[in-house]
Amino acid sequence: MSRPVFSRIPLCAALIFAYPAFAAEEVSAPPVTVAEPLLFPSPIGMTADDADFARRRSSTGDTASLFSETPGVSLIGAGGVSSLPSIHGLADDRIRIKVDGMDFISACVNHMNPPLSYIAPANVAEAQVYAGITPVSLGGDSIAGTLLVNSAAPEFSTDETLLTKGQISTFYRSNNHARGVNLSAMFADDQVSVRYTGSAVKAGNAEAARNFKPAGKAAARRGWLAGDEIGSTAYEAQNHALDIAFKHENHLLDLKLGLQHIPYQGFPNQRMDMTNNDSRQINLRYVGQFDWGNLEAAIFNEHTRHSMQFGDDKRYWYGAAFNVAGMPMDTEGRNTGVTLKADVLLSESDTLRVGTEYRRYRLDDWWSPVANSGMGPNTFWNIRNGQRDRYAAYTEWESRWNKEWTTLIGLRHETVKMNTGAIQGYSAGYGNPNNPATIPGAFNASDRSKTDHNLDFTVLTRFTPDAEKTFEAGYAIKTRSPNLYERYVWSNNNSMVMNMNNWVGDGNGYVGNPDLKPETAHTVSLAAKWQDAENSAWNLRVAPYYSYVRDYIDAAPCTQIYATCPTRGDGFVNLSLANQNARLYGVDISGRLALGSVDSLGAFSATGLLNVTRGKNITTGDDLYNIMPTNATLALEHRLGNWSNRLETKMVSAKTRVQATRKELQTGGYALLNFTSSYAWKQVRLDFGIENLLDKHYANPLGGAYLGQGDTMASGATAPQHGTSVPGWGRSINTSVTVMF
Repeated sequence: MSRPVFSRIPLCAALIFAYPAFAAEEVSAPPVTVAEPLLFPSPIGMTADDADFARRRSSTGDTASLFSETPGVSLIGAGGVSSLPSIHGLADDRIRIKVDGMDFISACVNHMNPPLSYIAPANVAEAQVYAGITPVSLGGDSIAGTLLVNSAAPEFSTDETLLTKGQISTFYRSNNHARGVNLSAMFADDQVSVRYTGSAVKAGNAEAARNFKPAGKAAARRGWLAGDEIGSTAYEAQNHALDIAFKHENHLLDLKLGLQHIPYQGFPNQRMDMTNNDSRQINLRYVGQFDWGNLEAAIFNEHTRHSMQFGDDKRYWYGAAFNVAGMPMDTEGRNTGVTLKADVLLSESDTLRVGTEYRRYRLDDWWSPVANSGMGPNTFWNIRNGQRDRYAAYTEWESRWNKEWTTLIGLRHETVKMNTGAIQGYSAGYGNPNNPATIPGAFNASDRSKTDHNLDFTVLTRFTPDAEKTFEAGYAIKTRSPNLYERYVWSNNNSMVMNMNNWVGDGNGYVGNPDLKPETAHTVSLAAKWQDAENSAWNLRVAPYYSYVRDYIDAAPCTQIYATCPTRGDGFVNLSLANQNARLYGVDISGRLALGSVDSLGAFSATGLLNVTRGKNITTGDDLYNIMPTNATLALEHRLGNWSNRLETKMVSAKTRVQATRKELQTGGYALLNFTSSYAWKQVRLDFGIENLLDKHYANPLGGAYLGQGDTMASGATAPQHGTSVPGWGRSINTSVTVMF
């Protein structure tokens, strides 16, 4: 007789704390998933079982870095756990990023807490990238593509026998003395599954391969920084997650609870640092399989409390007597989502997907007054009661016409409603918020309510003439509305305030534009893949793409949008945002070739990756910002039993196409040599690697402007001066050990 699952909850709670005492033999049981029809187009996927994916997870605290070897994806430098992925030159909010089905939002004007920072790399069991052409069922409010990151699916035993699993891992990186520990433990019977995962990482400042600045005091009353030390790169982060799932026949109820605490995280390309980030997540999902198809319903809530100040390498004390304690900045974000979707099997060859989504977001961004300074006596409200709500519905039809041809066509509509409350500056010197003749008064008197009606459309076809060739072609219209900061950051009469508003890491000051329209991207993408019949000896994939973005949101001179803006004496500029038109195009090429094997030496193979991206603002003729220059990775891989090795070279061309409006810095070309080695026993895995083996000095093309130390909030002679890029890291010896139970 089946036992009620809810009667086992006390037992589950007791077992998770008693886990180390269990030594039961492991029962083989695959993860419980509801069967899904083929999802089109083909994503670039990674799972925890992939050797390369395991290698990348073993020695990093930054989840975005897991995509560093993915065709079409590059990483924009930020904090140690907060890199921003970019797909074909479009980054940050232009990508839809879903973590266990949740749409996270950066609750920070500097985007220090991007979506991927809310899950530790060790907790990632599956990741998928949809570049450019994205099914409407997975898109929405994005124009670059979609990243899906999921933790491990619930596992159950095949009978009433208790299934127990666990693992613990630790890693160390010599360059910044990063050390971390990851722990997971799960137990389950045939109806209940409980899994806990936890991780902690701590690191100091990173070092470049050689001096890139003079050595000296970081700032007044601050410590000493060597010439090769990259200021404001230290960090510490902790993540905890609890997953409780119940299964009954073809029905699954899954509750995930998440908790994050980041006590500090430095940012070398921002004028402020993160001094606290706390997040709580609740995610409840139901999945059911029926005769007619699959049904999924989910609801989640995420709450972030975020603080910024000056870290250890930036000037904290201001005023003539150095008695003014910094510039506190606080944000609070509240994010709620509801999803309902169904996959209806119309026939053996036709699937209809329908769904609806609701996303509710609230944001407060305030800067508390500081005694004995010009920052007071009032609280500065940057965003007050910011509101951004999305209502979406979509339908999608996937059809397999025969064994060679598959098509997908989908339509999605979203209504995006935005608004914000009345704001104010520190004092009357920033303008009277009740007088429409002043900057804050005019903002408060304006109609700030905005409603966008956005349309997404996708059509794709796949042709597979035989086992050795696959061809894909698609066209998509994708639309994204501005975020709250792009529309509602309001102060344009103070460089210090404008410096605080910067989510792109270029050192400039920004003010928003409430008249911004949504971006609409028209994308054409092709992909061809050739391989041997068994896909074991060789493969080659070539994927060109082209995007025209109407109303692309790009930087514009502040005086183009507003009557006046402050002048600066540090080489940086004050900017606003405007709708313009842009063009992006390029090609991703990747492949693998088996070189052969020798019984006593093992098997050898070679892999290659080439990414080419070009971006142009066709309204102004300027280049687009933060476009990764042409880059290639070539690797020689070796496997002998449980031992694997990889020697790779990463080559990046000089970055000469830069955006003049933002005064983007050029960087030189470089080549890096990296080596990794892994050995896996039945229950232990050892990873060893050397990054930048030859200790090559280079500037990170997507690292932004170096603001890692000093009087970062000033704009004169004592402030960081324009002209220094954030450097890449010097040599680092990395080790990790994973023990599985």
